[in-house]
Amino acid sequence: MLVQPYPEPIMIATDSDTPVVLSERAAAEIRTIVDNQDLPDGFALRVGVRGGGCSGMSYLLGFDREREHDISFEAGGIRILMDRRHGLYLMGTTIDYQDGLNARGFTFDNPNASTTCGCGSSFTS
Repeated sequence: MLVQPYPEPIMIATDSDTPVVLSERAAAEIRTIVDNQDLPDGFALRVGVRGGGCSGMSYLLGFDREREHDISFEAGGIRILMDRRHGLYLMGTTIDYQDGLNARGFTFDNPNASTTCGCGSSFTS
């Protein structure tokens, strides 16, 4: 009997306790952005949430320096910063990158979201 190997997983992370996971597409797009930008030393990808948006909270994604309440971790070879208070809202979230005809940009698959808006950039937990 020939056993077929499982396909390679599309999610990558360096630690099973990583609060946020990047898909291969998201990690590749972030590396492209970093390669094309002149980021100051000490900057890393910041993931977070803020009040607002059509569903109550919206996602933050950008580059920043480490702050007092941050945790730092690595996913997909990318150093990520997150305010530890945002972990309640983001734990288990997968960030992907879509580059299709109907959508282009980063998307968040958040298991903590009870509802999301149509554009996918805000949620309610």
